[in-house]
Amino acid sequence: MLSRRTLLAGSALTLLAGCSSAPPAPGPAPVPVPARPTAPRDPVTVQRMPSAARGRDVDLVLITPSGVPAAGLPVCLALHGRGAQARTFLTLGVPALLTAAVQAGVPPFAIAAVDGDHYWVDVGGGDDPQRMLAEEVPGWLAARDLRPPSAVFGISMGGFGALRFARAHPDLKAVATASAALFLSWPDARGRKVFADEANWRAAEPLLHTGELHPAGLGVWCGESDPFLSADRKLAKAVSPAVARFTPGGHKDEYWRGILPEVLKFVGQRLA
Repeated sequence: MLSRRTLLAGSALTLLAGCSSAPPAPGPAPVPVPARPTAPRDPVTVQRMPSAARGRDVDLVLITPSGVPAAGLPVCLALHGRGAQARTFLTLGVPALLTAAVQAGVPPFAIAAVDGDHYWVDVGGGDDPQRMLAEEVPGWLAARDLRPPSAVFGISMGGFGALRFARAHPDLKAVATASAALFLSWPDARGRKVFADEANWRAAEPLLHTGELHPAGLGVWCGESDPFLSADRKLAKAVSPAVARFTPGGHKDEYWRGILPEVLKFVGQRLA
């Protein structure tokens, strides 16, 4: 039988656990939206933006190479994976990697990451990440004196979203995916409990629309222990992208950190 002292101690621990705050999000606190077009002054800028397309506020994370004037830089969108957020690219070390790439000779560019969900497509419910990317993000970038997006990079779920965005924007100069979460069949996709129905998935699934992708500007990376390896190999076989890299690694941060320098070089060289 538990003593009164033990019960009181347990209750106190429970109360403390319930009141403990979540770990702070990586990166700086959000700054106000500028009243007139103003280039970012710091290598990392975070703004909280109201998205009508998504029906909520989202983080806009802008990353520019340190020591390079940001005004007028070309922009690559960065789309995060499922369960992640725009700030995840800070955790992956993108600011330092981008600066290192530029210092090594890659033409400078900016990266814009935003919060997304459900494979970056409209699955109903008034939340349309693709419309946010196409209709709202260019204006947000213009307010920071940056160019409209001319490239897109996505990890996992973000790879699915990047390919969907590329289908609608054939003028993109670079499209890069890492461990793209693609589905070989409807039962496979249905198991994710994301898409509204089979028609919704078929309209969005990149593997069913490979003819709309342009190989010259496409780069595909995937680890050989990744659960999406078969699907990504099928993508590479169907499109014959400019770069297809299948190397040791899994569906995890360590693999993505390892390939990011090559991805950033791929994008920067095509944005020049």
